[in-house]
Amino acid sequence: MTGTVNDIVDNETHREGPLARGIEQHTAKLPSDVFLWASVAAMGTSCCLKMMGRKHAALFVGQWAAPFLLMGIYNKIVKVAGHDREDNEIMP
Repeated sequence: MTGTVNDIVDNETHREGPLARGIEQHTAKLPSDVFLWASVAAMGTSCCLKMMGRKHAALFVGQWAAPFLLMGIYNKIVKVAGHDREDNEIMP
């Protein structure tokens, strides 16, 4: 056990709510590649729409790439340093 008493008290007062825990549990099951490929697919679809002359649809779909990558980062953080892991390491 590496946490001090103050760390344990801080952990108790800063726990995630049930919604965040549920999201962490479900996103941790997905491989990180899913979000990368979703981002690449959004960019490719946007490019195709642009070539078809559908400028507004291309911009709309093209803007999905960044949120997909951010969700991938969140997914990776949950896997590496999720609250479930912290609770198990600090609490006996």
